[in-house]
Order: sequence, then C-alpha cells, then structure tokens
Amino acid sequence: MQKIKYFLIVIVFFVLGYILINHLPKVLMLENIKSVLIAGQSIKVDLALTKETQIQGLSGRAELKENEGMLFIFDHSGIYPFWMKDMNFPIDMIWVNENMKVVYIKKNARPELFPEMYTPNENAKYVLEVVSGFSDKNNLKVGDEVELKESL
Repeated sequence: MQKIKYFLIVIVFFVLGYILINHLPKVLMLENIKSVLIAGQSIKVDLALTKETQIQGLSGRAELKENEGMLFIFDHSGIYPFWMKDMNFPIDMIWVNENMKVVYIKKNARPELFPEMYTPNENAKYVLEVVSGFSDKNNLKVGDEVELKESL
C-alpha cells in the first residue's frame, strides 16, 4: 500500500512538471527580442537596453531600412522624451505602454529640428523608432497593439 502511495505521488509530480513546462506561457527574455509585430508588420529590431545604448540610439547611422527599427526598453514605465541629436534621417517614434498598446506617435521627426524634444502624454515602457512614414503607410494609431517576438 505504501509503494502505491509513493508511486502515485511521483506520477502527480511528473504530470505537474509536464504541464508547467509545456502549457504555461513562455517568459519572454527581453535580451532575446528580435522583432516587433506592429500594424501587421514585422520589424527587425536592434535593442537599446542600457543607458549607453539608449543615449546612442540611432545617432550616427547612415540609414534605416523599411523593415528595421530600434526598440528602447526601459526598466519601468515613465515619461521618456526623445530628440534627434546626431541623426542623419527622419524617423517615426512610437511609445508603447507596459500593456503593449501604442500611447503616442511622433511622425516624421526630423534631424534639423534638434534640439526639439518629443514627449508623450502617457507613461510608456518601450519606444520603437522606425523609418519616417511607417505610421501613415500602415495606418498606425494610438491604442493599437504591439507584440514583442523572439524570432524574425
């Protein structure tokens, strides 16, 4: 009788382990993000996770392709202003909150307008920078959903 009891306990643990491993949502590791799904488009992203990479951003780059962008990921939600210091081309900036909803869009931010700052009215945890015109071309609007992906 005692052996049957231990056997059943072992079986229950194996079943629970299987369920936990295979059926619960996988935790997205921020440093593994490769793309962002937004407005029906998959954007391959470079990540700005540290203060240094966030300060650098896209500054100094010669160009950004249509299906590419930079995703700034902050430690917590807040009001994060952006500018166009040392930029060589215009971009669209998209602020996204922790619920993965677009909260603010700055279309066609142009380098020659530096030191103008672009600041959302709501807290955001992410900012996505993409080529200028992306938002209009794909009918992106405040409230649209965004998904972070570990694949392209």
